[in-house]
Amino acid sequence: MRRTILFKQLVARKSIDKLIRESEEPEHSLKKSLGPWSLTALGIGAVIGSGIFTVIGTAMAGQTFDMPNIRDTPLLHYLIHHTALAGRPGAGPALALSMVLVAIVCIFTGLCYAELASMIPIAGSAYTYTYATLGELVAWIIGWDLILEYAFSNMSVSVGFAAHIVDLLDWFGLHPPLRWISPAYLPTGLQDFAGNDLYKSGWHFGFNIPAFLVVMILTVLLVRGIRESARANNVMVLVKMAAILVFIFAGASFIKPHYWHPFMPNGWTGVLTGGSIIFFTYIGFDSVSTAAEECKNPQRDLPFGILATLLACTLLYGAVAIVLSGIVPWQTVMGDAAPVVNALKRLFLLTGAGSLQWVRLFVLIGAILGMVSSILVFQLGQARVWFAMSRDRLLPDAFSRVHPRFRTPHVATWIAGLFVGIPAGIFDIGTLADLSNIGTLFAFVLVSLAVMVLRARQAERPRSFRVPLVWLVAPLSVGCCLVLMMGLPVENWLRFVVWLVIGLLLYLSYGVRRSSSGAELDPAHRLRGLVKADRALAWLAGLLAALGILVAAGMARGALAVDTAHVAQAAVLLALGVPFVLIGLRNLRKDS
Repeated sequence: MRRTILFKQLVARKSIDKLIRESEEPEHSLKKSLGPWSLTALGIGAVIGSGIFTVIGTAMAGQTFDMPNIRDTPLLHYLIHHTALAGRPGAGPALALSMVLVAIVCIFTGLCYAELASMIPIAGSAYTYTYATLGELVAWIIGWDLILEYAFSNMSVSVGFAAHIVDLLDWFGLHPPLRWISPAYLPTGLQDFAGNDLYKSGWHFGFNIPAFLVVMILTVLLVRGIRESARANNVMVLVKMAAILVFIFAGASFIKPHYWHPFMPNGWTGVLTGGSIIFFTYIGFDSVSTAAEECKNPQRDLPFGILATLLACTLLYGAVAIVLSGIVPWQTVMGDAAPVVNALKRLFLLTGAGSLQWVRLFVLIGAILGMVSSILVFQLGQARVWFAMSRDRLLPDAFSRVHPRFRTPHVATWIAGLFVGIPAGIFDIGTLADLSNIGTLFAFVLVSLAVMVLRARQAERPRSFRVPLVWLVAPLSVGCCLVLMMGLPVENWLRFVVWLVIGLLLYLSYGVRRSSSGAELDPAHRLRGLVKADRALAWLAGLLAALGILVAAGMARGALAVDTAHVAQAAVLLALGVPFVLIGLRNLRKDS
């Protein structure tokens, strides 16, 4: 029996009724002010505002590096061909096909989200759903994953926003110092339109001030209140939709069909990789469900908002991909954080058509507003996930404090702003977007599993929306997401595992000791469970420290090259392992 005490807490599930009751407590309640169209606008603001203006170029053209490397090779390609690639293959003109495949996956996942969101209208989204179905440990993992997902999505969009601000200043003939408008880390360097190097690859002295400022300004807006944020977002979404339509219709008359040949330059590997890169932008409908507590009628409005978001965004994505690949060679958008507006600039330089300058300006303004609305929604979602985890006592209580006047989680919102804004000023768009993709897909997998678990365990619970053919749709959602995950680079998987290990260390050292589910156990049983958690923490941290020592010893003996990668690996392993070993041993002495 003693062996099962910790396990009981790890798989402890919160009842859906209890989750709803806790969300209605005055000190933890949020203002209900969102309707179906505001939810749809929030979703469109997140989806369209990020990928269509920023990483669509990377998805189309891929990335190239100096030499083949296993870490930069998509996992599926390496497993099938056992060869490394010098970068990631892009989809080319076939990105439109990637969009169709991604849309199919999103329909499956969106249906699962719609059912769960209508059943469990609580802040926290996938975190809350997994807590109610798969238990506390899985809920912690997905909550930690969502922090990665939202934060790095917003960092990449903020970098794209800065690139568009630079383009806008260029339209007016203004050219601020390059070091204050570009990231400090540029893995592929920085070039002008003529291909001349402005910065070599690697680090340089500088900070992307526009990327930092936009995050902090929107943080102030979010602290003031969701109603004000939603109204501002609605206006930005309308302007952005108009800008996208202008680009589609204006660019259509300049399409050169020969740019579409070959249609699939990198085969199905490129199509899959392109879909994997662009997939994170579809996190918009997940952001809709994170605002569940602030809906006037969540059982009716959430399914509407999620599915309407998917329909509108899929149509626009496909149209933009077709036009963009038809007006400029797909190779020219590689590494471009502003591919749509820069494609219009290239087209103007080639044709001299004066009308394109005004089209470019309008699209540029729409893109800027689009990215602002995207950052707004992602920051809202991230703060609400931290709020929900804090309310369950898995994070410090400060994260669930609600502002006495604005009724918003102001502490979580400010910390989320700093957590996103500072790295956005340092890193490039490719480095940041990569870390978000796998987290997004992993969250979708767990949500689809949660639907099946609830259907089996609580089939009688009322549902205002039910997934049709759930035992076909939900497994297809899981399978498709896993396939797209396999299209991401090996290094992305390694970083993801490291992030999850850090989260597990924090859970075993902090979350498991304070969780509200653990507090409901018998004190004697709970203490024995904590002892087991302390031992697990010490063993896990000890393993990390031992691996760090092995890497350091390998470099000292010449078995491993003394390079930046191995030094960083040893440093990270030791920095994680040693402190948490000490924490685990300290807690073990205290609890024994």
